[in-house]
Amino acid sequence: MQNNKNFLGTEPVGKLLLKLSIPTVIAQLINMLYNIVDRIYIGHIPGEGSLALTGVGVCMPIIMIVSAFAALVSSGGAPRASIYMGKQDNKSAENILGNCFILQIIISVILTAILLIWGRDLLLAFGASENTISYATDYMHIYAFGTLFVQLTLGMNAFITAQGFTTFSMVSVLIGAVCNIVLDPVFIFVFHMGVRGAALATVISQAISTLWVVLFLCGKKTQLHLRKKHLHLEAKVVLPCIALGLAAFIMQSSESIVTVCFNSSLLRYGGDIAVGAMTILTSVMQFAMLPLQGIAQGAQPISSYNYGAKNADRVKKTFRLLLITCLSYSVLLWAAVQLVPRVFVSIFTADTSLIEFTAPMLKIYLGGLFLFGIQIACQMTFTSLGKAVNSIIVAVVRKFVLLIPLIYIMPHMISDSTTGVYMAEPIADITAVIFTSVLFTFQFKKALAEIQN
Repeated sequence: MQNNKNFLGTEPVGKLLLKLSIPTVIAQLINMLYNIVDRIYIGHIPGEGSLALTGVGVCMPIIMIVSAFAALVSSGGAPRASIYMGKQDNKSAENILGNCFILQIIISVILTAILLIWGRDLLLAFGASENTISYATDYMHIYAFGTLFVQLTLGMNAFITAQGFTTFSMVSVLIGAVCNIVLDPVFIFVFHMGVRGAALATVISQAISTLWVVLFLCGKKTQLHLRKKHLHLEAKVVLPCIALGLAAFIMQSSESIVTVCFNSSLLRYGGDIAVGAMTILTSVMQFAMLPLQGIAQGAQPISSYNYGAKNADRVKKTFRLLLITCLSYSVLLWAAVQLVPRVFVSIFTADTSLIEFTAPMLKIYLGGLFLFGIQIACQMTFTSLGKAVNSIIVAVVRKFVLLIPLIYIMPHMISDSTTGVYMAEPIADITAVIFTSVLFTFQFKKALAEIQN
């Protein structure tokens, strides 16, 4: 497929979406294992699993922020590179790649310094208690040294996907995940390193993935090469990428703010068990979201390339297929969560009391999941077409206008305050989907009219 440089503009859209989406979905599921495998092993540490799981859960907002900075650069840079490829301008696309590579290295150095200096203070601010702070700091101090690898693996892999090399991007994630699955039990249980072992396994695994990604982008098979002459920062190249990637950054970084808000409210109304349950709920939410994002990422090169090539019919057809696929998946997973919530919860803990508490909360927390395929399809298509402002509006409305206020309002609206905190999520999700659908309907028609004329 990749021997034909114009395959994104010529192959049947349905066949192409299937080819590109399957590897990206697999890659997202595998990528999820980096954090979830850690939590599964940590949750089963004899005698201290529940507290250790809660402690690592408190680290999640910081991990989300690190990933969000990777998305800031890659989610703006990769679609813009695809659009230039559609215009048959690979030189400009490679310049974007080189600029984004250097920018991510600079961001990584800054983030590492911040985490090492203020890590403990941040964890306390993000909901760690006296019982869990030692586990959280043990994990975070080691994880901080892997920030560069996280940035480059996630960031540069997006440029591999943007060219249509989804199988290669899947393999890069697979290599790291397999290493993580193998190393986790060795460091945690054999070497008795506990949560520090889980963090070390993750850092080593990400480093191996980074090596694979960089070698590929410097090799012969890629269409866009990482060239020395492009390894610098140009404002006219970097700033449009940051503007477009801002929506993804807000979406992911706000997850950390949302998690802090959830944890602080839950600690107040329900104690450590409610915060521990939230760690499990966010893990299941990842299980829901990452495959959706994988499908959308598979569609991104098709939409961006054909938008750059001014082929409105293929852009329209790609969105229609993306919407149907995402909506079908979100409905099926929602049904599974509602029917067998204990099955999902039991993956992460063997603690009977935690399972009993979390299972009914999971049904509430993911109550709006059945519509979320619409949100992802619309938001990713905005990004694919380079519509930065629309992407940012959608992200801000869901998180800042709706969800965060609801976290503090809902506990006062019903008798069980803890349940009220969890109810904020589905109410915000359903309202956000309605808003996004209306905005997208008008803006998508406008975008297609622009290239048709």
